Amino acid sequence: MSRSALETLFRPESVAVIGAARGPGSIGAVVLQNLLQGQFGGPVMPVASDARALAGVLAYRDVDALPLTPDLALLCDEDDALNASLIEQLARRGTAVAVVMGAVSDRAMLRSVAEVQGLRLLGARSLGVIVPSARLNASAAHVAAHAGGIAFVSQSDAMCSTILDWARPRGIGFSHFVSLGEGTDIDFGDVLDQLANEDEAKAILLYIERIDERRGFVPAARAAARNKPLLLLKAGRSNPDQPIGAFLSESLATPDEVFDALARRTGALRVDHIDELFAAAETLSRTRRVRGERLAVLCNGADAGLMATDELALSGAVPPAQLPAAVFERLGSIAAPNPVPGNPVDLGTAAGPSQYAGALEALVEEADPDVVLAMHAPTVRADGVAIARAIAHAHERLGGNLLTCWLGGETAQAARRVLSEAGLPTYDTLGHAVRGFRHMVNYHRNQTMLLETPPSGLTELRQARERSRPAIERALQRPGGFLTDPEVRDTLAAYGIAAMQSVLAPDPARAAYAAVRLGFPVALTYASQDVPRKWDVGGVALNLESAEAVEVAAEAMLRRVALTAPQARFDGFAIQKMALRPHARQLMIGLACDRLFGPVVVFGEGGRAVEVVRDHALAMPPLNRPLARHLISLTRVARRLDAQGVRPAANLDAIADALVAVSVMLADHPELLACDINPLFADEQGVLVVDARIRVAPIEHDDRRRVSIRSYPSELEEAVALSDGECVVLRPVRPEDEASLAELVARMDEQDLRSRFMGRAQRFDHPRLARLTQIDYEREMAFVAIRETADGRCAVLGEVRTVLGPNEPFAELAIMVRSDWKGRGLGSVLMRKMLAYHGSPRSNGILAQVMAANSAMLALARKFGFEPTRGEDPDIIECRLEPDQAGTTR
Repeated sequence: MSRSALETLFRPESVAVIGAARGPGSIGAVVLQNLLQGQFGGPVMPVASDARALAGVLAYRDVDALPLTPDLALLCDEDDALNASLIEQLARRGTAVAVVMGAVSDRAMLRSVAEVQGLRLLGARSLGVIVPSARLNASAAHVAAHAGGIAFVSQSDAMCSTILDWARPRGIGFSHFVSLGEGTDIDFGDVLDQLANEDEAKAILLYIERIDERRGFVPAARAAARNKPLLLLKAGRSNPDQPIGAFLSESLATPDEVFDALARRTGALRVDHIDELFAAAETLSRTRRVRGERLAVLCNGADAGLMATDELALSGAVPPAQLPAAVFERLGSIAAPNPVPGNPVDLGTAAGPSQYAGALEALVEEADPDVVLAMHAPTVRADGVAIARAIAHAHERLGGNLLTCWLGGETAQAARRVLSEAGLPTYDTLGHAVRGFRHMVNYHRNQTMLLETPPSGLTELRQARERSRPAIERALQRPGGFLTDPEVRDTLAAYGIAAMQSVLAPDPARAAYAAVRLGFPVALTYASQDVPRKWDVGGVALNLESAEAVEVAAEAMLRRVALTAPQARFDGFAIQKMALRPHARQLMIGLACDRLFGPVVVFGEGGRAVEVVRDHALAMPPLNRPLARHLISLTRVARRLDAQGVRPAANLDAIADALVAVSVMLADHPELLACDINPLFADEQGVLVVDARIRVAPIEHDDRRRVSIRSYPSELEEAVALSDGECVVLRPVRPEDEASLAELVARMDEQDLRSRFMGRAQRFDHPRLARLTQIDYEREMAFVAIRETADGRCAVLGEVRTVLGPNEPFAELAIMVRSDWKGRGLGSVLMRKMLAYHGSPRSNGILAQVMAANSAMLALARKFGFEPTRGEDPDIIECRLEPDQAGTTR
């Protein structure tokens, strides 16, 4: 999405209202009235063929008659042909963006016209756009929006109207209010890209009914969530269970659960209700990101503390943290006589302002908790308002994260007002306060997941692809694409996931012979790709102790399956030695392909009743061990993996490594369509595959087969020599490079910084550095040149990056070399690396904007084939490498 088009949408200098003369109460009349009442500062130009003036504003007969080109056009008619004609006229005049406010019957046609004409569309059926700071109310809303720090985006015009009506009496304000409507052109991803860089938007809230395509949404959501809280409310949680399919994983991976997994991995926070959406936004925008989950609770009575503990337990939140003895030593002279050490900290019903302030100081200085929840229950023995002021003043001095909950109704309102005006999150019930704490914790967890950048492959599994590829190739040639049972086990074993040996026999007699060779007792199963659940058709026999027992069981099995599943093809009998693991828990691991967001990893309790128990969680690949451990923690079965009596704890690292291995297997073989490992035995010894199935299919060039989140491209790492013989390592930037990048900037000469950032002053605070290091490899790339220092740190000596905006033909390039490393050929090495990454031929070109005084960069650009041209700004030279030249070096 062109940055200028969205900036124009949110801050136009002139607006045309087309179709404004359709009578009182019409969309056009309401839109015009809202623009005028909002006191928009630029020209408002109604277009109406049959009116000289509307609402006291001079009207124009058509677009061509407008005295100047409108930045933003509001189309209020519902005539497809008319709207298409208007789009063509507006595009000819140079209008950047239009909002289609009426309904249309042919969205594809309208979008096609807009694309050809180079004009962007919001809508159709959009309520419009409101940006209070720009005095822009370009909407058909029935009420105006208060100014505030929340950016709200929704598809539903009805929901937008409802939210405005709901928020106004509650004093909730908005920085931006955007109704996408039917999303003919501009969608969630486009708007997120712009809102991520809007300073007025302190938090972004999305109400989602549907997502039509994920390519723009996922990278935009990840980029936005790096900068500010991103909260999601998605309709459709109560979708029915997936129909039982050929694979358990496909049945378990419902679209709603896939969206849950995506929200976690993008660093966003998903909520369940409208009021929770705004409450979470307030909490997160008024607090700092927590470092952990240690909560300390202050209260004025044992009952209040007990209620807080119960509320935490009922909500599933972590219990209050253990506090060090030093806290209670200091509290001895502050709290009630003989305070009982514990958390919640009971200050007694008579606790006043000094006791609360002193207790908060003791907690922060001695325990350093991640969050403090200060509660107060009304009492005649202390002034709640005075306590609120004392708490607010103490927090201003001490810092940290403080949540407040003043219980009660009328008597607590003044205190809550004091706390709110001090910028503190405040709640009227314990339930709401605990929910606020949970929002902080879950947001912290999701932000941690956002920073994880799993590599594209693991060193110890590099040979696995070669070992497993022949089986994949053979399966691709078979109808249905199923791997045979021995092929499945060999493939999993290649990736380090131990599997019981299995032998395939064509008839009962040879099944008995195979059992003798394996050794008793054995398990016998009916092998057929048409029978996904062998238990359901009588296709499993366990603990067979002799050859005769195997042969009898096999013959009986043939008869049973012939009755219960007569259409099933018979692939043979699978025989394996019984796995004797008395302490094992039965788990399952799987892969499924969501129709929108692509492959997902499924983990949960295994066994026969997986679909009934439904104890599972999903994750977006790729995975590393921390992400895998987090996935395990989301399930109820995770608690059963701990030690229980004489039963030792299961090896969690082994389970996590199996999940990572499945993720790597998917990266190595994108043909994988579905996989079930069930049951997977897990105990203190590790994991063991008892049964598994894998299906493959040729690659399709659509989203369903592509992972939503690209892994860290470790294959792009390389060591290179500079012109003076010095060796440096070139690799893609990673989140942990933030401190090194800050050091690079700090060691740049002032002139070099001005050249790199076009003479503009830059604030290299955490958000800015995070944006530079936590990149989405799907839409941008940054290579850093690093060298290990004497103390073992990695120093960044230079960096080069390109960013390709959605629908942009050119990727923007920028390069920076540490001032004391100039003249060694590092700039050429970085440029060559980036152009090789882009390849040749390339569908997009590369553009570098260079200050005219930066002769070194201009020379470097010419060396690599860029053509310099002067634009409107005489101080800036645009250096372009056309698409068919990208990758060429000299």
